[in-house]
Amino acid sequence: MSVVPSVVPAATAPAFRGRIGRDEHSGHYAVPHRYRLHLAPADPGCLGVAVTHGLLGLDDTLPLTVLPALADTPEGGYAVLRPLYEASAHLYRGPAAAPVLSDGWTGRIVSTHVPDIRRDLALRFRGDGPELLPEDRQDEIRAVADLCERSVNAAAQRAGELGLDDTSAHHDPLAVLFAALGSLERRLARGPYVLGDALTAADVTVWVTLVQLDTVHRWHLDAAAMDRVAAHPALWAYAARLAARPAFGRHLDIDALLDRHRAHCRGREAAGAAMRIVDWAAARA
Repeated sequence: MSVVPSVVPAATAPAFRGRIGRDEHSGHYAVPHRYRLHLAPADPGCLGVAVTHGLLGLDDTLPLTVLPALADTPEGGYAVLRPLYEASAHLYRGPAAAPVLSDGWTGRIVSTHVPDIRRDLALRFRGDGPELLPEDRQDEIRAVADLCERSVNAAAQRAGELGLDDTSAHHDPLAVLFAALGSLERRLARGPYVLGDALTAADVTVWVTLVQLDTVHRWHLDAAAMDRVAAHPALWAYAARLAARPAFGRHLDIDALLDRHRAHCRGREAAGAAMRIVDWAAARA
């Protein structure tokens, strides 16, 4: 994959980063029904965890609690998660946010870190599910995740924040965005999935990124930019094809995504980006 420059620094570290180990000597280890996921799928990180959970068929092994799109406490968290946070950190004062992987044996949080949760689901709870993290492709999977976060999500957000007043500054992040989409388009023109013939964790990341781009970031880009975003036929056909699979489409709620966006958005919205590239409701049907 070609290198695409980043436009923002990495995100702040989450509050809890416990891991699921290989066996009982690890403290936390994979036991059916011991753990629970608490997710608000309108959040992109939570949506990626939910898709991973679905692909691995973990409904019976690792139960999932679905939270509403909008937080219900003044600090931006969920009241139902507050006891878990307070049991896990003395005098915790931050938001009780999703996602949470909790341990039913201790009543405490294992992790709130999306990449670690997705990785531990794939490696420790896989069962008969697909091999989402093949050993020989892990560097590529990490590179795709970095591309999506820094050169698609962050670039689209930055372009929207700059608006259209400063043409030069506005087009710098757009150039990063289009380079990233072009890189993904070339990959998908050669095979059905991002890394070739088999679905991996990279596909979960790319799909969630495309959902965000087409339902949230699009409101911050003008019509000309969205025309260029749409001009990647292999990429958007792939997005629709995956949305038709139950593991991907089950937790996709466009209204909830937009509600969350309206509640959190502080950027400037450009005019003209009116039509979605993918009819997500039709893709799921």
